Amino acid sequence: MSSGGSSIVWFRRDLRVEDNPALAAGVRAGAGAVIAVFIWAPEEEGHYYPGRVSRWWLKQSLAHLDSSLKSLGTSLVTKRSTDSISSLLEVIKSTGATQLFFNHLYDPISLVRDHRAKEVLTAQGISVRSFNADLLYEPWEVNDEEGCPFTTFSAFWEKCLSMPYDPEAPLLPPKRIITGDASRCPSDNLVFEDESEKGSNALLARAWSPGWSNADKALTTFVNGPLLEYSQNRRKADSATTSFLSPHLHFGEVSVRKVFHFVRIKQVFWANEGNKAGEESVNLFLKSIGLREYSRYMSFNHPYSHERPLLGHLRYFPWVVDEGYFKAWRQGRTGYPLVDAGMRELWATGWLHDRIRVVVSSFFVKVLQLPWRWGMKYFWDTLLDADLESDALGWQYISGTLPDGREFDRIDNPQFVGYKCDPHGEYVRRWLPELSRLPTEWIHHPWNAPESVLEAAGIELGSNYPLPIVEIDAAKVRLEQALSQMWQHEAASRAAIENGMEEGHGDSADSPIAFPQDMHMEMDHEPVRNNHPVIVTVRRYEDQMVPSMTSSLFRADDEETSVDIRNSVVDNRAEVPNDVNVTEDPRRDTLDQAVTQPARTNPTVGRRNSEDSTAESASSTRERDGGVVPVWSPSSTNYSDQYVGDDNGIGTSSSYLQRHPQSHQLMNWQRLSQTG
Repeated sequence: MSSGGSSIVWFRRDLRVEDNPALAAGVRAGAGAVIAVFIWAPEEEGHYYPGRVSRWWLKQSLAHLDSSLKSLGTSLVTKRSTDSISSLLEVIKSTGATQLFFNHLYDPISLVRDHRAKEVLTAQGISVRSFNADLLYEPWEVNDEEGCPFTTFSAFWEKCLSMPYDPEAPLLPPKRIITGDASRCPSDNLVFEDESEKGSNALLARAWSPGWSNADKALTTFVNGPLLEYSQNRRKADSATTSFLSPHLHFGEVSVRKVFHFVRIKQVFWANEGNKAGEESVNLFLKSIGLREYSRYMSFNHPYSHERPLLGHLRYFPWVVDEGYFKAWRQGRTGYPLVDAGMRELWATGWLHDRIRVVVSSFFVKVLQLPWRWGMKYFWDTLLDADLESDALGWQYISGTLPDGREFDRIDNPQFVGYKCDPHGEYVRRWLPELSRLPTEWIHHPWNAPESVLEAAGIELGSNYPLPIVEIDAAKVRLEQALSQMWQHEAASRAAIENGMEEGHGDSADSPIAFPQDMHMEMDHEPVRNNHPVIVTVRRYEDQMVPSMTSSLFRADDEETSVDIRNSVVDNRAEVPNDVNVTEDPRRDTLDQAVTQPARTNPTVGRRNSEDSTAESASSTRERDGGVVPVWSPSSTNYSDQYVGDDNGIGTSSSYLQRHPQSHQLMNWQRLSQTG
């Protein structure tokens, strides 16, 4: 044990000893004495307090990490806090540490916190260094020819794959770690679950094995198995055709660099064999890794992407604020078997196949026309791999709020999608036992089945399985009307601005609709497996660049009513009711209301009013060695102009955008205090 000049390695979402740059740097620094610290401060996350299954995974992963650290000669100090920086200062004071090492995070709250940590600790004489351990390339390394961030995924990913230097090779774990003196810094007992959650959580262990060494096993299993036929099978929801790596990646149990290099080696092997199918599978799988990269890229360059649409005209879409619809969707009682099966699997296991995520979120946004942030928040509360950056990208893509997102006027019929990703109905039968005896011919549209078939299968529509909550044809009509109303609002706001009314008519539309008070599931299924001047300071190459942020990130309680999981830890779940009666809001049939009514609400749900907390980002410096930590500020040109007519994206629908090119642009971000 060493007592002087110790280094603190601050673990967050990098719970591994392999390919951990911060840990490696800590081991190499000075006398090599390391104090490994994890601080549990979920209150700092505001509305995005981790959900039950996410907290279960974190608990297991931390235990696994602690065991690994002990085998190397040290242990993990755990602290419970409401202020990570204050806790770090306390640990530094009690241990006499002189250096701090940590790995980068890219969600907006972490960006602000980490930059403030560097400022505060550096002022205290502590050497602070941070590293990239979560991405192939840092966000500020990937830019177009003009030095601006890319605006579509395809252009971004093409640049990543053609970078002049490859992603760094993964690091080996340290051979041993000299532990620092943490005798005056005892660990706090971290509580991640209450008694009411333990029963459900215990069942998760049957299906999942958290921890960095288990992540390695999962990667090896996938690469040596399903990867070969990934291009053919990735859309099948009725079998294990994907990697199941996303929760491991979220918690940093395996590095994306290791995944990338491991898969690329396999690709080279298959290329030498002339295995075209294998090569295609690798390209498609790496694209999914690229989307994860892009989610961090978007979060870094547009730090409000988790709460505001990136395309300005979507501010005016008249979302349906109907908690009855929301409840039916959560419970898997919409009357569309594929949607319902997916939502019941989500609640039972904390997992959803990628294709099913698209199905249920598209249904939520385009058929029910519920606010996309509600759906994203529910995913956050219930997914094992809940990830703010990835979830924001996914929901913005589905909602058409990305330049290369889906056409907003495109509705995917769950009936037809069902026969593509669940052709034999096995997935639906697994999660909807009430439909288990229904022939495959009718499994994805039971409302069309003859009465005799329904009777033989023991199905009484409207009783033990609901009729469709909204007819698809009617939803298409309502969506067209809502889009028309949106463009009216947008045109009125633009006209007001042109006439000198600078704020236009969009202020109320800029305020996100409040989350429902009760977002808990009420069902009980058992889980089963299956331009400021630059601040001149010294910046090492590894240091993270930080965009200007707003302190309003930390004023959530003043701005919006939301689910406070901290105050509702008791999971009040009841049986799925067989007689859910979700009536349609009568105002849904009068979408051609006055332009001054941007949201359709029921009487029980209010909207909050707040200032438009948006910002535009353009980095002022891109130095690789030394240099400065830049203050981000708006560029001299209209950055959003790049979005007009750009159709090189994930699912760009140029015909839709070309009809309204004047509105296809990013919302401007406000420049706010960097220190929060």
